[in-house]
Amino acid sequence: MRKHSLDRWLLTAILVVLLSSSCTFASKKEMKKKTKGKEVTYDGTSLIVDGKRELLFSGSIHYPRSTPEMWPSIIKSAKQGGLNTIQTYVFWNVHEPEQGKFNFSGRADLVKFIKLIQKNGMYVTLRLGPFIQAEWTHGGLPYWLREVPGIFFRTDNKQFKEHTERYVRMVLDKMKEEKLFASQGGPIILGQIENEYSAVQRAYKEDGVNYIKWGSKLVDSMNLGIPWVMCKQNDAPDPMINACNGRHCGDTFPGPNKDNKPSMWTENWTTQFRVFGDAPVKRSVEDIAFSVARFFSKNGSHVNYYMYHGGTNFGRTSAHYVTTRYYDDAPLDEYGLEREPKYGHLKHLHNALNLCKKPLLWGQPRTEKPGKDTEIRYYEQPGTKSCAAFLANNNTEAAETIKFRGRDYVIAPRSISILPDCKTVVYNTAQIVSHHTSRNFMKSKQANKKFDFKVFTEPLPKKLEGNSYVPVELYGLTKDKSDYGWYTTSFKVHENHLLKKKGAKTNLRIASLGHALHVWLNGEYLGNGHGSHDEKSFVFQKPVTLKTGENHLVMLGVLTGFPDSGSYLEHRYTGPRSVSILGLSSGTLDLTESSKWGNKVGMEGERLGIQTEKGLKKVKWEKFSGKAPGITWYQTYFDAPESESAAAIRMSGMGKGLIWVNGEGVGRYWMSFLNPLGQSTQIEYHIPRSFLKPKKNLLVIFEEEPNVKPELIDFVIVNRDTVCSYVGENYTPSVGHWIRKQDEVKAITDNVSLTATLKCSGNKKIAAVEFASFGNPIGDCGNFTLGTCNAPVSKQVVEKHCLGKAECVIPVNKSTFQQDKKDSCKNVVKTLAVQVKCARDKKN
Repeated sequence: MRKHSLDRWLLTAILVVLLSSSCTFASKKEMKKKTKGKEVTYDGTSLIVDGKRELLFSGSIHYPRSTPEMWPSIIKSAKQGGLNTIQTYVFWNVHEPEQGKFNFSGRADLVKFIKLIQKNGMYVTLRLGPFIQAEWTHGGLPYWLREVPGIFFRTDNKQFKEHTERYVRMVLDKMKEEKLFASQGGPIILGQIENEYSAVQRAYKEDGVNYIKWGSKLVDSMNLGIPWVMCKQNDAPDPMINACNGRHCGDTFPGPNKDNKPSMWTENWTTQFRVFGDAPVKRSVEDIAFSVARFFSKNGSHVNYYMYHGGTNFGRTSAHYVTTRYYDDAPLDEYGLEREPKYGHLKHLHNALNLCKKPLLWGQPRTEKPGKDTEIRYYEQPGTKSCAAFLANNNTEAAETIKFRGRDYVIAPRSISILPDCKTVVYNTAQIVSHHTSRNFMKSKQANKKFDFKVFTEPLPKKLEGNSYVPVELYGLTKDKSDYGWYTTSFKVHENHLLKKKGAKTNLRIASLGHALHVWLNGEYLGNGHGSHDEKSFVFQKPVTLKTGENHLVMLGVLTGFPDSGSYLEHRYTGPRSVSILGLSSGTLDLTESSKWGNKVGMEGERLGIQTEKGLKKVKWEKFSGKAPGITWYQTYFDAPESESAAAIRMSGMGKGLIWVNGEGVGRYWMSFLNPLGQSTQIEYHIPRSFLKPKKNLLVIFEEEPNVKPELIDFVIVNRDTVCSYVGENYTPSVGHWIRKQDEVKAITDNVSLTATLKCSGNKKIAAVEFASFGNPIGDCGNFTLGTCNAPVSKQVVEKHCLGKAECVIPVNKSTFQQDKKDSCKNVVKTLAVQVKCARDKKN
């Protein structure tokens, strides 16, 4: 009995060892397979990854413009939107704010960001800089570079090239150590050196040409196994691929500078970035879709949406005058929420182009011009049934009929229809069948309990140290440590020089190169002035009353970020340029060079760090009495807004300044700079959930202007619970009905019909139908109204299909809405417009 037990024990032990060895071998084999490198090459058609041609749908997402806690959901949404690649800049001044001191943690954790993209099975394009522009302060270049003796940025300058090479090698070595290049099994398949250099190259002449060649050789010499691009650089040296930036690269791009390079679009601008004081400008998704379809119909194989998610310029990171909210009208808005229909319509476009993948990548292109405004571009693979066609109508006002291969196709105004089998229309760029959303800012009940504001007003400097005969240049004074620089001077006025004639005025005149300015004379606040993104310079001029004897002038120069574009960036200047007193009997008194100027960087509150709990106790705070002088700090506590939805602070009643929550810089606000419509450019400011605690969050605001009303500030919850659909009865049904099987495109259902889809996000359901009309309704999501034609049962039909559901599908046809078979407006092409409200079930 004991012998059998021993035999069994030995047999078990042997089996365990064998199984363990087998698992270890399998694990090593799997690991080897997982980390197997991929060769990335290219030809005149596309990038070739691991021997396979690829259509690349890419989106720009910048890691410092959102939080690590937001990255997973943003990347996941990008993939679900049909992207297979994420593009990001690398921000030199984020990673090396001080020379030799590096930061790759928190929002600067580039490695973590790239690994999350890899985890989602997506590729990465790394745009290295060193200059990135990107509406980011100083174009991504660290301030300390300005102070390197003899340096000139972005040219054949020894000092700049030495620092650039050190930075480039540092970043690329870090990526290599983490095995993030495709050749190592990582997701990085493409790199970019420099950025839109042709915009400044002429200024540097031959040195510019030499610099571009040097940059090309630098990255190529590192043998990282990936191709490199240069955007807006038609003379990019081999082996760099010249790429296009713009809105309509299908028409503006002259093409690759060599036949063996693919057509690549590195920036398709999804909207216009915003600056304080500008009027809102949006780009329609129909225009974006048209431009992408056109580019791919003309041998394009890579498009990148700039931006796909813009995010937030936290703290003081935005370039001059650029708003804290960045590219909010992108497919994923500032909060990472899907902006519909931009998100969904582009997702459908990617699906349609993927159905065309085989003929686009392997077929022979052909073009026909059947009419003045129409065009047919199609690709056929010889010896197969593989064929894809793009039927384009450039007429902006009328539909056009195109005859192709014996069939008539009606193409909507300024649109392209995609036929992945040269027969079946699966997508039209102007016909949106994805749903729409409208964003809501709902006042939080939990966060908006009565605020107990306390204030600390900055002491006005009297006579500052300094011996300059002119006001010091503001960039050089602040060195990017603060937005603020103080200037003081004193000057004497003889009694005989003061005008005594009735009605005569003495004026203080200050000419400034930007960005903003506050002025005091003899302790009295005179007011402020500012420039704009388009015109930085301005003149501040006010009547003043001078004293006999010594007068004391104080100026506060204000920055809104460093410039991010143009040549000779290291020699750009701003701040007060000339100061004079006009209207004295002795003539103009020029204070610019006749007085000695003292100066000081930043606020006392900044120096003491009073935006943090630790620094809060370093000054004496007083209860807010309702009087609001300028240059004042405000602090209070609040509880986190309820729910898990995105949160923001609405800066109603305030002027201009900076916001912190629990010591984290939310960004610059500027409510008093109104746009041409008489509105503040940005009202709500994103507070990421990771900045918040459940209770007692510290809010600190530094406000420059007097007479503000902090009691009007409130916290809001952000959602897209208003969901709509707007589908015409003559639209092309969703591309989701189709798949490609070998060389044929086939329907996945027996009934390919036109429908309107409404879908709530999260765990919400359709709680109310707020609008429904089958007829000719007008308006857009959040603002629909009835037209002259409407089916009376519209709302009843929609409620039957949708109420209580997380998602509903409504047939768009006459039989659904004209149940009595009567059509009161037969000559009207019908459209179904629906607006519903999503909400969580009250039981939950």
